[in-house]
Amino acid sequence: MRLFYFINIIWLFFLVNCTSPGEQSDTKVTVASKWIEDLMDEQKIPGISIAVSKGDSIIWAAGFGHADLENNIAVTTKTKFRIGSISKTLTASALAQLYEQGKIDLDDEIQTIYPEFPRKRWPFTTRQLAGHLGGVRHYKGNEFLIRDRYNSVKEGLVLFENDSLLHQPGTKYRYSSHAWNLISAIMEESAKQDFLSLIDDMVFDKLNLKNTVPDFTDSLISDKTRFYERNEDGKIVNAPYVDNSYKWAGGGFLSNAIDVVKFALAHKKGGVLQDETLKEFITSQKTSDGKPTNYGMGFRLGKDENDRNWYGHTGGSVGGISVMRIYPEEDIVIVILSNSSDVSYGNLPDRIVDLFAD
Repeated sequence: MRLFYFINIIWLFFLVNCTSPGEQSDTKVTVASKWIEDLMDEQKIPGISIAVSKGDSIIWAAGFGHADLENNIAVTTKTKFRIGSISKTLTASALAQLYEQGKIDLDDEIQTIYPEFPRKRWPFTTRQLAGHLGGVRHYKGNEFLIRDRYNSVKEGLVLFENDSLLHQPGTKYRYSSHAWNLISAIMEESAKQDFLSLIDDMVFDKLNLKNTVPDFTDSLISDKTRFYERNEDGKIVNAPYVDNSYKWAGGGFLSNAIDVVKFALAHKKGGVLQDETLKEFITSQKTSDGKPTNYGMGFRLGKDENDRNWYGHTGGSVGGISVMRIYPEEDIVIVILSNSSDVSYGNLPDRIVDLFAD
């Protein structure tokens, strides 16, 4: 595999450097498109959408395959996908703004803000929740496949609010979408506003994300993809019906690749947040023994296979796998969205960033 990748890079180097600047751009898109099409063939992915920015501009956005196999509807740059846990990053933006406005202290015990939440063996804070250090559990059983409608954020907390913490807060990193659902209830208390209207005001409207919406199952949503998975025989089938109203903040939004890139561009230096606030949210937290978690507050931190730093998030949904990465040194953002539960992007984001970083 490494030899194949090395040969491809050499071929690409000669191909790109033997063309004019305009042709180079076209060539890079052609090469990246072929990589995506090969991945789709290999993993039987119905549809993918991608958007890449460099500097402050989107330099490539495209759709591949089908948003609706049954009706032969193609994916376009407008197609809305389930973005899964990238929703946590959108929520983090609103949380950071409440923090800047002095409406929430990230280090207060949560009952200081939301006294209705049952007390546990140990106290914990919003900062710990936002960094997956609070001890609140993740999904269990069939919670990922919930079909029931929850009419409010606080109704959804019934799933876990009476459970014990997994560990003493701060001592261990344990990823938890429920932690972010609790954060949304804390935000409601702090802002005196329901969560969906809050994030609409502070993120969607403010950043002109017209194609980012809650995944309402009882509404007609334009350009919404259908959702798929592979069955035991490897055939593409419709993914199970789910209702994500219990987890808007943790994984309940729909968006398209262009909107997610626009959001990412607003969360670089000089964006919607003050620089010091952004730095606080994208700096790795640490466990009580000093071990970095590679997670700030709503933002995951990582390095790609070429040792380039990025921050952002991935998302896994029923009928959707997503990735958003912001590369600060290269000044590149890449977003890839798909409409299948069974997708592994592997090193595809790394290779595409390689391509456009030149």
